[in-house]
Order: sequence, then structure tokens, then C-alpha cells
Amino acid sequence: MISLILGYNSILRTSKKEKRTKILKNIQNIFLLILATFIVSCSKDEATDMRSSSEVIYERAKYAMDNGNFRNAVNYLEVLTTSFPFSNEAKQAQLDLIYTHYRSSAFEEAIDEAKQFEKENPTHPRVDYALYMRGISLFEGQHQWYHEIFDVDLTERPPSKTEEAFSVFSQLLRRYPESIYIDDARQRMIFLRNRLASYENHVAQHYLERGAYIAAINRAKYALEQYSGAPATIESLEIIANAYNSLGMDDLAEQAESIFLANQTKDPNQTIVLEESEPWYKFW
Repeated sequence: MISLILGYNSILRTSKKEKRTKILKNIQNIFLLILATFIVSCSKDEATDMRSSSEVIYERAKYAMDNGNFRNAVNYLEVLTTSFPFSNEAKQAQLDLIYTHYRSSAFEEAIDEAKQFEKENPTHPRVDYALYMRGISLFEGQHQWYHEIFDVDLTERPPSKTEEAFSVFSQLLRRYPESIYIDDARQRMIFLRNRLASYENHVAQHYLERGAYIAAINRAKYALEQYSGAPATIESLEIIANAYNSLGMDDLAEQAESIFLANQTKDPNQTIVLEESEPWYKFW
């Protein structure tokens, strides 16, 4: 009798243990299911937040731009391009950064952003815009607020940025002849070409005044060869004529002077000639 009771108790303990194990397993499975559901929902929420955040940031940047608050727009756009580089708004934000830096007079930053965009997106349909904005940032970056106050003549300054701006606009004309920015770029090139020719004349005149006649002739010839058609090249001819006169080379001086006098009455509004096989001034 005692053995039967002990055996029954043992069976009861075993069945209770199995029930407890099953309950624990069920609880564990339910917990894992809840955890998995939580993780999935969190990841979905995170993705949704990511999309909505990039959109919200861009909307704020656009609002700042529309209201002329370009420095504030720059801050929003920089956050957008660094935090959400693969969002739909990121590419447009890169282009807007170029513009907002330019409008904030942060020309070096605009140039850097334009270069970065060209490098990362060589086949993007808006590369012509990046080139154009790089060119006008270089163009405007030459002028500082104190130049007008102190009457600074920029044609007497080394023209490194002027040359770079001219080169960028030349690329735009060559690579994107159908771009909407071509006409403005061409007009700016006319201005820049004349400034570059004026700088060469300034150097040539410096040599002429100090008796370095050959150096003056070479520098003025360089202006004629590189910046053909610029109004300032008429002055280059005058410098060449004066230098030849000083050297006693009267025949060459007369040729240069006759061309100089013939071109004095011409309309200075010139158009760009990208290639010219036989320049009109080539008399030497």
C-alpha cells in the first residue's frame, strides 16, 4: 500500500514538472514573438522617420531660401546631405548648397561644393549648372567690398581667379553648347578676356617704361595671341608700336601702328571666337 502511494506521488510530481516546463516554454515563445514584433515595428518606424526627417529638413531649408535666409538654409542643407546622403532630397540639396553658399557670399565654399558635385555626379543632367555656378563664384569672388572704397584696379592684380573663371566658362561652352547658361557665360567670358588682356598690357607697359623693350613686345604679343578680339588688345598694339620705335625698328613699328589706328574706331562689343586659324593681328 505504501509503495502504491509513493508511486502515485512520484507520478504526480512528474506530471506537475512537465506542465511547468510546457508553461515556461509557452511563456518563452510568447515573449520571443512579442520581441520580434517590437523589433520589426521599430525598424519600420525608424525607416519612416528617416524618410520624413529628410523631407522635413529639406522643406525647412527651402522655406529659408525662399525667405532669403541663406545662412540658415545652408545649415539645414548640410545636415540633410550628411545625415541622409542616400535620400531623394540629397542630390537637390547638394545643388542648393552651391546656390546658398553663393548667395551668402561664401564663394570658396560654393566652388568646393560645385567641384564635389561634378566629381560625384559626372553624368548628372545638372552638371552644367554646377559648372556655371563655379564660374560665377570665381567671377564674383574677385571683388571685395574694399576694392571700390580704395579704388583698387583689379587689372593690375595677378589674375589667377580670372583665368580659372574663364577656363570654367570655356568648359561650359564646349561641353554643354545647348545649356541655358551659355549666353550669360559667353558675356562673362568677354569681360574676363578683356580683363586678362588688360593685365598683360599693364605688365607690358611696366617693361616699356623701364626700357625692357623686348620683354614689353613679348608680353603684348601674348595678350594679342591669347585674348584675340578683346578691346584691350588695341592697347597691346600701341605698346608694340612704341617698343619697336624705341628699338629703332621703324618698319615693324609702322605696321603695328597702322593696325592700331585702323582698330581704334572699331566697335568694342566683340563676340567670342573660340578658334581662329589665322589671327588678323599676326604681322610678325
